Amino acid sequence: MNLFSALVQSFGHAWRGLLVTYRTERSFRIHVAASFLVLALLVLIPFQAWERALLLLATASVLVLELLNSMVERLADLMKPRMNAYVRDIKDIMAAAVLVASVFAVAIACLIIWPYAGRFISHV
Repeated sequence: MNLFSALVQSFGHAWRGLLVTYRTERSFRIHVAASFLVLALLVLIPFQAWERALLLLATASVLVLELLNSMVERLADLMKPRMNAYVRDIKDIMAAAVLVASVFAVAIACLIIWPYAGRFISHV
């Protein structure tokens, strides 16, 4: 197998992982929808480069943590029965990581978007 076909195969596995997560995880679908909203705002609003970068970083962080959360949940389910207290703690801690990232991503978005929204409203 040459380098190019190995790379294509790796991307195929990654794409499959995204699709599996999208199909099976409601939270991931919600975060993907929010990400498309952010992308639309990036197209519509003339943000500065650093604002765009920060919004993309915050959005990507939430998506990556949601993917990690899904992976950890599946691994935990393999190791112990669902009702085990350690498994519950692991899942709750990972969910908390996603929650913290989401709250801060929304805060960042509000801080960046608010001045633009204010200017838009004052011109209407």
